[in-house]
Amino acid sequence: MGLLLKEGIDINLIKSASLAFSLIGFLIALINIIPIFKRRLPNYTLQLAGLIGNTSFLGIPIAIALLPSKTINLTIGFDLGTTLFAWIFGPFFLQEKSNTDNIPNIKGLLNALINSPASRGIIGVLLAYLFQINEILGNYLWIPARIVIALAIIIVGTRLGIITNQNERILDINEEIKFSILLKLFIFPFIIFVACKLLNFSFYESSAVILQAATPTAISTILMAEAYGVKQKIASKILFTTTLISIITIPLLKMFMNLFIKTN
Repeated sequence: MGLLLKEGIDINLIKSASLAFSLIGFLIALINIIPIFKRRLPNYTLQLAGLIGNTSFLGIPIAIALLPSKTINLTIGFDLGTTLFAWIFGPFFLQEKSNTDNIPNIKGLLNALINSPASRGIIGVLLAYLFQINEILGNYLWIPARIVIALAIIIVGTRLGIITNQNERILDINEEIKFSILLKLFIFPFIIFVACKLLNFSFYESSAVILQAATPTAISTILMAEAYGVKQKIASKILFTTTLISIITIPLLKMFMNLFIKTN
């Protein structure tokens, strides 16, 4: 909320949110339609883990550290699109898989949407604009917003520590999860890169959304898997592995963008 109030809501936020939401939906549909993709990613846990990134707790801090502040709306927009897709369709997919007789928990879904960082930030900003206190509130929230974003890394580390204690062979990259890892850290960022080229995004616009696409698997995939009892250990293993590998892949991706995208 503090970041949005400081930078303001513009078309970039809507543009990147729409890009994230639509592309994730398109890829989910494509994977389930084409047999060769379906064989590689046979269940929704693998598919969501390969497409839903940790944009809130890692993506935004990374963007603040590596990119100018004018790209924050693109970063938050991508996070919003990803978060909304995850909590709208994730519970539906996983519940359908675990028990087709159950009616989706609409109340729980709405609570998850309202309590997500992206949704709460947008609601708070809209209220601030409604009461015309956006400038004052933005100035007050700017410093604590930066502090909270920095401390968000601790949340990720704490969760990873819990996962490590629960899983003895967490780094065992077997056949079942390797395609989900490839999709999350390499294929999905490349697809976003191609989309940016087709949409004539500028260098900084492209950098903002590509970095978000390259973030490791989101913690929300574990929460949903645990809630519906579907492939919890697999979701934990993918999150842990992609987070560790992203320590190398994200800096390499930033170097690639500086060398290739900026010169074209």
